[in-house]
Amino acid sequence: MTAEEITTFIRGSFPGNEPWQVVEEVGPGRTVTRLPADRVVIRPGGTVSGPTLMAVADSAAWAATLAEIGPVALSVTSHLSIHFLRKPGPGDVVATTEMLRRGRRQAVVEVRLATGGDPTPVATATVTYAIPSAPPS
Repeated sequence: MTAEEITTFIRGSFPGNEPWQVVEEVGPGRTVTRLPADRVVIRPGGTVSGPTLMAVADSAAWAATLAEIGPVALSVTSHLSIHFLRKPGPGDVVATTEMLRRGRRQAVVEVRLATGGDPTPVATATVTYAIPSAPPS
């Protein structure tokens, strides 16, 4: 799927809710998504909240999975592990993904998160998506 197709599919999957982030790039085994600064939740201390970073990582991994398997709405998160590396500054949150493994039943995606225009990661996550079995023909 292309970046535009993924964004359109995500919008259609959550009627009445505008998706948080925009899929900017899709390439072989890689995607880039962006959560605009006006949608970022800032916590006390002027830093991006941890739950925001986890949501961005999860959404980015779903976009990466869709890029590989197509429009499968029932693919779901089965595991998410995140490591917070440093204090994230305010601004856009950019998630760059790498597909580590895609099988018939699951996809494992690495996500690197950066904020405020600084490409140095503020967090990394590994996300596993369960892929539903194809219905019998």
